[in-house]
Amino acid sequence: MGNPYIVIIAGGKGERFWPQSRAERPKHLLPVVGDKPLLTQTVERVLPIVPKENIFVITSAVQEKGVRAVCKDLPKENVIAEPVGRDTAAAVGLAAAIVGARDPNGVFAVLPADHVIHNGKKYQADLKVAFAAAKKSPVMVTIGITPTEPATGFGYVQRGKTPQKVGRREIFEVKRFVEKPDLKTAKRYLKSGDYFWNAGMFVWSVGVVESAIAEFAPKLDAGLQPIRAALAKGRKLTPVLKKVYPTLEKISVDYALLEKSTNVVVLPSTFDWDDVGAWPAVARHFKPDTAGNVMRGATMVEQGAGNIVFSEGSHLVTVVGVDDLIVVHTPEATLVCPKDKAQEIKALLKRVNALPDAKRFT
Repeated sequence: MGNPYIVIIAGGKGERFWPQSRAERPKHLLPVVGDKPLLTQTVERVLPIVPKENIFVITSAVQEKGVRAVCKDLPKENVIAEPVGRDTAAAVGLAAAIVGARDPNGVFAVLPADHVIHNGKKYQADLKVAFAAAKKSPVMVTIGITPTEPATGFGYVQRGKTPQKVGRREIFEVKRFVEKPDLKTAKRYLKSGDYFWNAGMFVWSVGVVESAIAEFAPKLDAGLQPIRAALAKGRKLTPVLKKVYPTLEKISVDYALLEKSTNVVVLPSTFDWDDVGAWPAVARHFKPDTAGNVMRGATMVEQGAGNIVFSEGSHLVTVVGVDDLIVVHTPEATLVCPKDKAQEIKALLKRVNALPDAKRFT
């Protein structure tokens, strides 16, 4: 097998982090947790495994400028902008074409840009095991997160009963992928010990994933052919992407490949993990005051508990006599929301996007 590569998918909108997260500056370009943008943290976590020349970032055209600013230490050609979003199967196919043009025998990991992982050494160790498994046999490896609660906001992966050994670690055949469950089902998954959260972390060889695309997503495979041909001839990628990408089939990699393939295995993770999907998740990563308030920026809480208060810039935000609120102030917009309604921010954005001057706020 060839060398290892990393492909980071950085195209999400981070809508539940509005108003700080915007179309051109979404969650992964912000220091939501820590002092650096989440994308920067993701790149830095994988640098001990692969050189920067082997790290690629696939983003959207609207985010390209921001991503390049954050990834200025990567080679310029390693940041690729999709002209339009066509979901994760197209992004994976594009990644396979790019890695394959450089190294036909290459093995690459596909990783989200916006997850929070504090234990970098355990993460790197797990990633190395996943690479070893993908090099050892023609499998598609997913890294499964051991659930700590009966979460209803994640998809799950059910493992088979027969483990395989990769070094000292066990990996399992994947029995099935399941969608986000209701609470009763999630409790059953947690109790069984056979289910993992699907974190969207995958490792496979170019040949294995391209074979799966050809078999299970032939329309996508045909659409990718001009991209592969252009790369094989050493042509610039941007013109062919603008022409071809809008015509590609729009489907997730889970539906297109993983749920149909019989060679998928799961590696149970050993590292801490959080996808920080909405504002309440941020509170888990900061030390609260004695009343349980988490505050960042120029903020103050008086006679209140359990609040999340954020101020971008020098504007002072004060909260008095209320509990369990999210208050986020930016120069363009301010959000006030009960913590248990945080998932409704995405619905609110639909109305914001309908405003005549929506671009000011989104």
